[in-house]
Amino acid sequence: MSNFSFQPPTRLTNIAPSQIRENMRIAREVGAVNLAQGRPDFATDARIKQAAIDAINNDHNQYSVTWGLAELREALSADMKTRFGYEVNAETEITITCGVTEGMNAVLLSLVEPGDEVIVVEPAHENYVPAISFAGGVPRYVTLRPPTFAFPTDELEATINERTRALILNTPHNPSGHVFTRDELKTIIDICSRHGVYIITDEIYDRLLYDGREHIMPAAIAERPELIITTAGLSKIYAATGWRLGYVLAAEPITAAIRTVHDYLTICAPTPFQHAAVTALALPQDYYDDLVAMFTDRRDRMMRILSHCGFTPYEPEGAYYLLAEFDEWNFDGGSEAFTKFLIREAKVATVPGSAFYYKDRDLGERIIRFAFAKSAELIDSIEETMRGCFDNSRSS
Repeated sequence: MSNFSFQPPTRLTNIAPSQIRENMRIAREVGAVNLAQGRPDFATDARIKQAAIDAINNDHNQYSVTWGLAELREALSADMKTRFGYEVNAETEITITCGVTEGMNAVLLSLVEPGDEVIVVEPAHENYVPAISFAGGVPRYVTLRPPTFAFPTDELEATINERTRALILNTPHNPSGHVFTRDELKTIIDICSRHGVYIITDEIYDRLLYDGREHIMPAAIAERPELIITTAGLSKIYAATGWRLGYVLAAEPITAAIRTVHDYLTICAPTPFQHAAVTALALPQDYYDDLVAMFTDRRDRMMRILSHCGFTPYEPEGAYYLLAEFDEWNFDGGSEAFTKFLIREAKVATVPGSAFYYKDRDLGERIIRFAFAKSAELIDSIEETMRGCFDNSRSS
């Protein structure tokens, strides 16, 4: 085997290993606090866990219908109607997937021909560009810029051409925490509709908004909702990221294509957890109110600590991440090197900003991303080591 040579296919040429999961692994090795991965460290609600246990004990352990349990699709349909006034057919327009990651891949494989262009809003979650490559598409970019991370309308107009097939839009936005306003979304929808460009949304953080902000579902305000494909998931809101439950909402012809791809990718999402998701969607409003209050506290703690430790953090409007500049640190290197330094010296794992930028990579070289889906005690525990590390860097 020593002389064996392997050349990966060209679609993998420009895809690097996940820096989020790489830094998570390094954090484990050195005993660092993991603020790299969006992985809640608090327990899944007991009612949801019991529902999964009951499903297993009741022998709901075999394949479900490929596109998901009927009762879960019906619960999602009812949820969309109640929260957003959006009517979606549970039988023909909803597919339950193995997380948003699989959902995004299934959508792009269903929609994109080789050579089609797909616009990505950067900074962007690192799964989008590989998913475009798997589908044979070509990524193009529009860039959100601090401090407001407002959407660059003119840049979108200039990027769309006859090869543009779709735009991927994530709101609330990871990693910036920006929540797109109704006006921003209407403008984006209008531009894409005029050009016949599909919008693929990622709305997995649609329950996590701060300071009274409202999540606007793009499909619910569009004059041509058939051009909008909604992906979202249940794992983040219910602290069950390992269950891998997501869903895709799309017009019937698009859903038929998505279900074909999904069938051959994964067959179905885990059946016991689909049963538990029905229980999760029936939780009372106070569950979500308490969740937002808890994350607001975590955000505010993180903002305070980072401000005291030489960072310039940007306050997120939604989701559970924030970006912070580290220019006050006496560090000669970019964001990737800085995150390795923090893991080693401060025992805190984060993600380099460069992992989220593609066209304007320099914008990511002096920022890093913190995930604050952690207990208050864990967040508070990093202050002393971070402050000491900062003071040492300033005196060196």
